[in-house]
Amino acid sequence: MAEPDIPPEGAPAIRTIAMPADTNPAGDIFGGWLMSQMDLAAGSVAAMTSGGRNATIAVEGMIFHRPVKVGDEVSLFAELVRTGRTSMRIHVQAWRRQRHRAASEKVTEATFSFVALDAAGRPRPVTDPDPG
Repeated sequence: MAEPDIPPEGAPAIRTIAMPADTNPAGDIFGGWLMSQMDLAAGSVAAMTSGGRNATIAVEGMIFHRPVKVGDEVSLFAELVRTGRTSMRIHVQAWRRQRHRAASEKVTEATFSFVALDAAGRPRPVTDPDPG
């Protein structure tokens, strides 16, 4: 028997409800919408870590294990994995919960890479907050 899914501890970076406007032609939530929510969650961690502007430069390892349906509560958990001189790697897990149920299921996960940017859009050290 498979073990039940257990979401990460702590509060999610983002929690939202999947809406009809977010569906693909099959009626499931569009994977691009979910990926954009994950990017927003990772971007929030990147901004707090670097103290300024950042840009997503890569996404690794995204596999969709389960669909998200209209009305599902979607929780995005983001964790800083590594900090380089100008870059950050942030792992994000996406979880769904049907509105009328207590159990959650992991939908997908991926690692997002960001680069900290200065006011001119050039890479800057992560520890050097953007003055502009």
